[in-house]
Amino acid sequence: MTARRGPSLNLILTAVVVVVAAAVIGGIVLANRSSGAGGGGGGVPDERLVPANAHTLSTVEGGKVTLVEFLDYQCPACASYYANVTKKLEQDYQGRITIVTRNYPLQMHPLALPSAKAAEAAAKQGKYKEMYHALYDGFQDWAVSGKTTSSDTAAATARFEEYAKSLGLDVEKFRADMASADVQAVIDRDLADGQALGVSSTPTFFLNGERFTPTAKTYPDLDRELRAKIDAALGG
Repeated sequence: MTARRGPSLNLILTAVVVVVAAAVIGGIVLANRSSGAGGGGGGVPDERLVPANAHTLSTVEGGKVTLVEFLDYQCPACASYYANVTKKLEQDYQGRITIVTRNYPLQMHPLALPSAKAAEAAAKQGKYKEMYHALYDGFQDWAVSGKTTSSDTAAATARFEEYAKSLGLDVEKFRADMASADVQAVIDRDLADGQALGVSSTPTFFLNGERFTPTAKTYPDLDRELRAKIDAALGG
């Protein structure tokens, strides 16, 4: 009588490899699901992208699309994006998507922090969006000196106060708020959230929790690329 044989060594090893591979692949999938920025089921809490009191340029309650930008008001790239992409995008998608802006002043820009404080001080009087536009529309007036980045805090602050006055703000309150701990705390929170999300440069965008990494080389192509993703998210 032939002795009954158990599973061969090769069969056992093959089974082990299959099990380990399945576990590894499953772990990778789970990790990828947990490493998103929050919008559509990622592991990073939504409040890291959109805190309860976040500033918005367009708001749609319960909307399908949220675009978040981490920005630096003295960043030339941010100003170029604003002039070539985001300003028109804000107009064209007003009331259709939620657009959130977050502070991310870079140390390489001497006036990045003061300008962020100006935006936050204006927000305390209900004029955040207006100051956001004033800062970028007036970029050449305060952010640059000739062909270099300006570091003249006094001149920039005077310009910010001119913007505040033109917007009908209480300039004394605006000045006090710029220097306040509350305003600094908002900026610190934005910086901490951005760092937690891996933001290292500006502008950095997240569309429905997914980081937008453009492949386009020109602003018109970049504009089309971003709009195509927004339209797809809208289901259009």
